[in-house]
Amino acid sequence: MSGAQKSSERSSIDEAATRKRGRSLAALGYTKPQTYEELRAVLSSGTVHFPKRLRQVAIFLWQHPSDVALGTIAQVAEQAGVQPSTLVRFAQIFGYAGFSDFQGLFKDHMKGSWPERAGAERTAEPNADLHFLHGMVGASQASLGRIDNSFDIESLERMVALLAKAELIYVIGSKRAFPVTTYLSLTLSQQGVRNVLVDNVGSTALDQVGCIGKHDAVLAVSFSPYNSITPDLVAVAHERKARIVTITDSTFSPLVKLSDIWLEVVESDFAGFRSLAASLAVGMALVHGVVSRRTE
Repeated sequence: MSGAQKSSERSSIDEAATRKRGRSLAALGYTKPQTYEELRAVLSSGTVHFPKRLRQVAIFLWQHPSDVALGTIAQVAEQAGVQPSTLVRFAQIFGYAGFSDFQGLFKDHMKGSWPERAGAERTAEPNADLHFLHGMVGASQASLGRIDNSFDIESLERMVALLAKAELIYVIGSKRAFPVTTYLSLTLSQQGVRNVLVDNVGSTALDQVGCIGKHDAVLAVSFSPYNSITPDLVAVAHERKARIVTITDSTFSPLVKLSDIWLEVVESDFAGFRSLAASLAVGMALVHGVVSRRTE
């Protein structure tokens, strides 16, 4: 079979798969989303399952609506790590002819945020290090701004109440989340709250959660691409009936289905480096709430 024939066959398979997923959305009772909020509702429903590349697109769209609104299809595809054709297929699943029509949802959603976005754009600094510093400060400010604009305070209060009742709190996070969990564990200890930092030193993470029980709780932190050991550790805690609260950055996190309560915290990035400012702020609010409840 020639290369052209193989390419044509793959294209036919992809188109058939796209049509099948489109039919499945209709069968589930979903109509073409007319707003960004409607799209998020479908994505967060847990009833739509995407193959790897389309799931990658869904996570990026969920976390970076402003980039989707402002970018060309080539720019968005590059940032999401997929081909432009994948973005088109994703749009077609939701009843749109192409990506540009689909992009309108994000443009409408972001109209009220243009000043914030414009504030993040800076004139090039003469010093490269200073330019990078300003970029990271802007990313941190954008991350914290999301908390001011839309934050689930009810879920935060429920997480505080759950953690405050636990006999022992296991703090779990690895890779980029590890600096957050390390600081939260340290602060809990300084405030007299018994906790275990699952640090996986010597590849002992599974042993560190080996004694977890139903009267304990887990505070887990995880960010995309969700390729760490954290989901496996939280799954162990879930099997042993421990209560689980999670800070993560999208409904696609594997921790969501394992958690009693979860909070969405999305961090902005600059030049490929992501902020941790919002995650630390939310984590410290949790610690403060737990300490306050335990001293009442």
